[in-house]
Amino acid sequence: MKELLKKWDKEFVWHPFTQMAEYVKSEPIVIERGEGCWLFDIDGKKYLDAVSSIWCNVHGHNVKELNEAIVSQLEKIAHSTLLGLANEPSILLAKKVVEIAPKGLKHVFYTDDGSTAMEAALKMAYQYWQLKGKGKKTKFVKLEEAYHGDTIGSVSIGGIELFHSMFRELMFETFKIPSPHPYRFPGSKEECKEFSLSKLRELLERHADEIAAVVMEPLVQAAAGMITHPEGFLKGVRELCSEYGVLLILDEVATGFGKTGRMFACEHEGVVPDIMAISKGLTAGYMPLAITLATDEVYGAFWGGDYGSGKTFFHGHTFTGNQLGCAVALKNIELFEKKGWPESLEPKIDYLWKTLKEELSDLNHVGDIRGKGFMVGVELVKDKRSKEGFSWKDDVGRRVSRRIIEKGVFTRPLGPVLVIMPPLAISEKEIDFMVKAYKEAIVEELGA
Repeated sequence: MKELLKKWDKEFVWHPFTQMAEYVKSEPIVIERGEGCWLFDIDGKKYLDAVSSIWCNVHGHNVKELNEAIVSQLEKIAHSTLLGLANEPSILLAKKVVEIAPKGLKHVFYTDDGSTAMEAALKMAYQYWQLKGKGKKTKFVKLEEAYHGDTIGSVSIGGIELFHSMFRELMFETFKIPSPHPYRFPGSKEECKEFSLSKLRELLERHADEIAAVVMEPLVQAAAGMITHPEGFLKGVRELCSEYGVLLILDEVATGFGKTGRMFACEHEGVVPDIMAISKGLTAGYMPLAITLATDEVYGAFWGGDYGSGKTFFHGHTFTGNQLGCAVALKNIELFEKKGWPESLEPKIDYLWKTLKEELSDLNHVGDIRGKGFMVGVELVKDKRSKEGFSWKDDVGRRVSRRIIEKGVFTRPLGPVLVIMPPLAISEKEIDFMVKAYKEAIVEELGA
């Protein structure tokens, strides 16, 4: 049966972000079960989950309390529509999320995943201005190298050429400002921040009457290669949005739920957006569920009148507010509170960064080690002294990642950037094992 599963995987399954002609050349890793921070395949091999199953697993796999929350809900009902009906788990979760979210975000709209949460955010912002009588405010501002998902609206506010250029004819027009990327900017972090903010100010001065919202990931642009913004950049964007009368949409899909050391990344700079998207860690990586949060101001524009008034937000999904997803999300937040997360994670975050610095920073083919909290990008370079980087066409990230996987650690790179984003539940011993595997793989593939 094992060999048949591998054969059928190659024959029938089209994997995401994967060149299948390359994929079928190797033996697939077919996961059978998980335990803690580890994945186990059908051959009995185990792998430390260094990317938390693409940035969503929080407490580890096969957690008793989370399993029981789903089973308990399943014995009542798995799903009923939120169109015209309410359900208990979605009500309780909405209340709880408002309690833990940045103050001022008071209204919860359910969707299915990060991309659909961002689609809802874009449509909310667009319709908000139409309802406010400012019909020219239809465009969005994005950062260079942005990533917000793979549906067409989310792709339109993306800026990663490798992912998005193919679909240019399908995308709506946007404005773009430079990403405050101090690793590529010739000046200091402060100069980098001020340059990007000045470009945003120039854009808003000319086009604020056309702009509905600025859209960004706070602090860390994850899929862009863990681009980490200089301190104060997010706060500066918030101030400019308020000054020029445009909305701020924050994509906390990757950064939310403790991964930066705070429940939400925007809390580091005391910023409250007008609209915020969350997913991934919302259900601890157990179920597809997402939320788009809005302020009273945004929600109020849709309030009042009958269907003929045009104030209804005509958007939704079949599994909006699904009971199983909401039940496990509630238990996830309860576990956060029980464990004292994210505050109690600080010593472990310090240990992770100390270990990374000690083991990887002196390697000749390691450039920047960047990120925040449990979000880490290790940039591979041809030579540390010249800072000459690799192109994504060099396939260096995938080559090194294959060696890391051979050593019992599952990871997936972003071009020439190795990603480390383990479950928050990872132990110090597991951190040691993980970082050692990365170090050995880099040295074996690229040299010391």
